[in-house]
Amino acid sequence: MTNPPGLLISAPSSGTGKTTVMLGLLRALAEDGLTVQPFKSGPDYIDPAFHRAAAGRASFNLDSWAMGAPLLGAIAAQAKGADIVVAEGSMGLFDGVAKPGEQGHGSSAETALRMGWPVVLVLDVGGQAQSAAATALGFRMYNPDLPFAGVILNRCASPRHERLTRLGMERAGLPVLGVLPRRGDLTLPERHLGLIQAVEHPDLESAIAGYAAFLRAHVDLEAIKRAASSGPAGSSSAALPRPPAQRIALARDAAFSFTYPHLLEGWRAAGAEILPFSPLADEAPAPDADLVWLPGGYPELHAGTLAAAERFLTGLRKHAETRPVHGECGGYMALGQGLIDKDGTRHRMAGLLGLVTSYEKRKFNLGYRRAELLADMPGFSAGTALRGHEFHYSSIIEQPDAPLARVFDAEGAEGPQTGSRREHVTGTFFHLVAEASA
Repeated sequence: MTNPPGLLISAPSSGTGKTTVMLGLLRALAEDGLTVQPFKSGPDYIDPAFHRAAAGRASFNLDSWAMGAPLLGAIAAQAKGADIVVAEGSMGLFDGVAKPGEQGHGSSAETALRMGWPVVLVLDVGGQAQSAAATALGFRMYNPDLPFAGVILNRCASPRHERLTRLGMERAGLPVLGVLPRRGDLTLPERHLGLIQAVEHPDLESAIAGYAAFLRAHVDLEAIKRAASSGPAGSSSAALPRPPAQRIALARDAAFSFTYPHLLEGWRAAGAEILPFSPLADEAPAPDADLVWLPGGYPELHAGTLAAAERFLTGLRKHAETRPVHGECGGYMALGQGLIDKDGTRHRMAGLLGLVTSYEKRKFNLGYRRAELLADMPGFSAGTALRGHEFHYSSIIEQPDAPLARVFDAEGAEGPQTGSRREHVTGTFFHLVAEASA
């Protein structure tokens, strides 16, 4: 058996237009009557929601650094019933970390190789013509074992520019699957962690429909369908992460939305009940929940609203008296004593931990994390090693509570962002991906 045929959309670097291509392709293929399964290679909390909006089907992350073979197989198995798979790479095609993790360095090329998906390379050809072929050929030959479908030329300035660029590709023997004219109205809005969230886009449906029409007019969809291929079928979904509790109250709104889809799918598949609530709407977590889980997101943009959300804060504190509460990144910040916004205003948070963070004093924190738990946290016992990812701009001003874990980056260097624990409350700056096998 094999998975549905698929492709991986990648590029030489970030900022080349691969997300526009990805969303337009997902929608165009769906409009053609295909059931399309999206995936995202690498640790990304935002893109899967855009994929779901475009394809009408949940998108899942695949990560060779953070995920072992059983989990990768279980996530790949989510493509069951699809006609075609389209995956989006992260950064450049071969970009990853220096030291390997569970199954590799975290590159998109590793994902494509493992899954048997040919690569569609999106090239920004602005400012060059035949020379773009040298870049594409370098990517094609860097790993000759990597299946390669062809290129999509983006931001082409004129018919003459297209003719010259195609000449280079023909000389290099590289199939051109599409040529996208330069258009300034096709970029998605961004903020400090990348794209704005899908739920915040002012007219996401119209934008995706526009991308699909643009792709349909300038890309050979039939050639793309023919280029799709795949490897062995994924394994049972039983290898998805187990739930940390039976009834999980999950914060879910514009301030708290960064949870990896494979975690939620694993929790549901094992029979857990996920009870969403909105702190921004001043909703309290379900009073009969076994666990409250606050994901990452953008609490720094909504600090005043959260500080005034008395029903939410009262319900959260009441729950924490007898049952566990866990926060990741933005959720961790909200569990603290205070949050200082970009203007220097300090906002009172839940006070369940002593943590004080500042978005005024910005510090870039990005990368894979391996955590060795010093105490229990929901779903895991002390001594367990976890793999995750951290991405935020906040600085720690105070972190007085007992550390939750020893936390290391992808190269093994230990860092100060240990997370915290106090009675029934735990928090981390890293987003959980999976339990580590090594």
